[in-house]
Amino acid sequence: MTGGRPPIVIIGAGFSGLGMAIELKRAGIDDFVVLEKAGDVGGTWRENTYPGCGCDIMSLLYSFSFEPKSDWSRLYPQQQEILSYLRHCADKYGIRPHISFGTEVTGAEYDDDAGTWRVHTAGAQRPVTARALIAGMGPLHIPKIPDISGLDRFQGKAFHSAEWDHGYDLTGKRVAVIGTGASAIQFVPQIAPQVAQLHVFQRTPPWVLPKPDRPLAAAEHERLRKVPGLQRVIRSLVYWCQESLILGFTHPKLIKHVEGLARRHLRRQVPDPGLRARLLPDYTIGCKRILVSNDYYPALTRDNVELVTDPVKEIGEDWILTGDGTRRQVDAIIFGTGFHVADAFDNAHIVGRCGLKIQDAWRDGIEAYLGMAVAGFPNLFLLLGPNSGLGHNSMVFMVEAQARYVRQCIQLLERSGSRQIQVRPEVQRDFNREIQGRLREAVWSAGGCMSWYLDDNGVNRAAWPGSTVSYWLRTRRMRPSDYILNG
Repeated sequence: MTGGRPPIVIIGAGFSGLGMAIELKRAGIDDFVVLEKAGDVGGTWRENTYPGCGCDIMSLLYSFSFEPKSDWSRLYPQQQEILSYLRHCADKYGIRPHISFGTEVTGAEYDDDAGTWRVHTAGAQRPVTARALIAGMGPLHIPKIPDISGLDRFQGKAFHSAEWDHGYDLTGKRVAVIGTGASAIQFVPQIAPQVAQLHVFQRTPPWVLPKPDRPLAAAEHERLRKVPGLQRVIRSLVYWCQESLILGFTHPKLIKHVEGLARRHLRRQVPDPGLRARLLPDYTIGCKRILVSNDYYPALTRDNVELVTDPVKEIGEDWILTGDGTRRQVDAIIFGTGFHVADAFDNAHIVGRCGLKIQDAWRDGIEAYLGMAVAGFPNLFLLLGPNSGLGHNSMVFMVEAQARYVRQCIQLLERSGSRQIQVRPEVQRDFNREIQGRLREAVWSAGGCMSWYLDDNGVNRAAWPGSTVSYWLRTRRMRPSDYILNG
């Protein structure tokens, strides 16, 4: 660190944390440290190792714009390849020496007198002092297990998809999968041929589109390497195809043609009309996350796979009881039930100015200015925070936009000689009134479903209500007038 001053502290070494660290490094800012709870980089792509784990955004787009990769093995990247890419980025840009691995952050408090953050870590007697704190943990890192009566009595194996037990052999077992979201539709087809019986418990059917995936040939890799600008052109085409979907998300009547494609996909892959009826959603496509798969529906048509749509009522020592009174014997339960999003900070120990707890600041729901800055919490920035999530395009685009914006905030703080930079409360308030007004007409709120985008009050706290272009324009240049600078 330079000059003995407290460093900038980044929490997490996934796409967000690494993207932020690289942005600082490229700007000549070297006095930062990354606190990572695990022993390697990767975030979501290190944690999720379930069978079939991959991304539903094309590989040429799901990467940093400044670090293109020309040798992706497939059109859609898989977990191990994305993890390898992130390791490569950490090495190439010299981020590893800045990372403190095995360091789990347990809380943070703002010191009003010193104008710094005290960051507490597990097992450490003294906190880490930071002049700025950047939370790059991402929104999908705390597994969500449903509160089901009797779960604690279950004597078999039970685990969440994000904590896959690779030491447990599923071969010949009676397995229950609870949840049919983005993870489940990837691992269900992988384990279905292996198990004796698979019961898939579905609360709400997802809309599923075909996945135009295939291996990339060596000749294609060669062209991407040798033809100047080709990769950037293809990336741009993929980006604009994805971006065009936002018109349907913000104007639900326009998304019907996508719904028609999903209906045709269901008809082609599920010949049984009874099963097909139970797999057909009754809400507008896009209200919940749209999924892509070529093998999920066929897996459900296997003789050893049962789709269960009656709600789970109780779990016993080796059984699951549903609302219709049916008791199914199972050896293992796998939860594909997603993550805590709107309530991810419910138990977080983050204390801002004058002892303000983050829970008190967010008593009416989580919100931030541009998803990054929270009034009352100086020098604190969130990456992929409230209302900066997407349902139609690459989150890596948002990571880059936010990292650039946060870097500008830090540079302003240092140029001005101030100790504190905090968003004006009225700026945050007006911003959130604006986006919540726009979200009320969007498919996430008006599509007729409940999803992880919404909090317990039905308010969308996750999605950005527009195009990524509009977000880029809002964050391209930070406005000093939006902030209070204190010496």
